[in-house]
Amino acid sequence: MPFDYKKEYKDIYQPSKKPALIEMPPINYVAVRGKGDPNEEDGEYQRALQMLYGISFTIKMSPKSGYDIEGYAPYVVPPLEGFWTFPEPIEQLDPKRKAELEWISCIRLPEFVTPAVFDWAVQEATRKKKTDFSKVEMITVGEGLCVQCMHIGSYDDEPATIDALKSYAESEGLRFDQSEKRLHHEIYLSDPRRVVPERLKTVLRIPVRPA
Repeated sequence: MPFDYKKEYKDIYQPSKKPALIEMPPINYVAVRGKGDPNEEDGEYQRALQMLYGISFTIKMSPKSGYDIEGYAPYVVPPLEGFWTFPEPIEQLDPKRKAELEWISCIRLPEFVTPAVFDWAVQEATRKKKTDFSKVEMITVGEGLCVQCMHIGSYDDEPATIDALKSYAESEGLRFDQSEKRLHHEIYLSDPRRVVPERLKTVLRIPVRPA
């Protein structure tokens, strides 16, 4: 059976709806940085997703391309993720001001993906799809101590869940610790094109530190 990160790392991808602490290890991603409303039709965010999936599936299907990756094993492409920044503290997020959002949209890379493998994937995807992949990059994110939970419902309803995460953090003697290097993190387990808003499942994760 192909390796499935969602099943093998349930603490990361299948948390409870009840807030809890998690110590996150460094993880490698294929990423695209941008700014603006993610819902804009054919906007920058939508183009970023096409690049992310283009690279991810190029790596996944590399055996069919005749490219031998040391340590390669069949796997399920992990879910889409995003690191978000907003001009104001995230607990003051106004869903109506999505145009001001800055984001790093990303998909986890298997551990066998080296910088050389990543460079090959960019070249191969560019050649096959006749598309510019120059904005994609390989990044490593070490989030450290975070508070997280599963959010069920519309993305616009996230502020209430963020408030619950903040209250839990404070009860543990912690506070949100967001900066340029420690960002609000979301993992998208549902396809909004196929799932009604009230049933969307999204992991919300926010870095914390002692108060």
